Amino acid sequence: MSAIPKISRPLYQSIKMAVRYFEQDVSAKLKDKRKLSPFLLQLIRQQRPELKAIDLTYVFCNDTFLLDLNQRFLNHDTLTDIITFDMSENHHSLLGEIYISVERIVENARTFENSYQKELHRIIFHGALHLCGFKDKSENEKAIMTQEENRCLFQYFQPYENVL
Repeated sequence: MSAIPKISRPLYQSIKMAVRYFEQDVSAKLKDKRKLSPFLLQLIRQQRPELKAIDLTYVFCNDTFLLDLNQRFLNHDTLTDIITFDMSENHHSLLGEIYISVERIVENARTFENSYQKELHRIIFHGALHLCGFKDKSENEKAIMTQEENRCLFQYFQPYENVL
């Protein structure tokens, strides 16, 4: 009886990857999840090639829900558009939960004169960038984060720019 040959797989197939989206008492109106998920995974893999597993969960919620998280876990008593939790146990796997207030996205879109979809995706990318190590506490860090968000938006929407 002959041995079963090992099947050689490309590296990307041996990486465990998942992106999940949930809505908590809101409708995020997120479009094209089948396009967005691989884009997010590729973004993270480019920034963190050492990862063997990526597991992201996005939870879209309202201001009240996110404020409660902000108060309980970060001791901040302010509204925010996003909170990102990195719950990874080692440097070879990424386990992240990203909470996004749909109400803040609507307000930000008005304030910055962006479409809702563009602002929603900016914040989605913002959370993924945090998990890649990008910060936004100092003015310099904020500038770099904004530059990376803009790069992601351009790459993601480039073929569809006229739709926005």
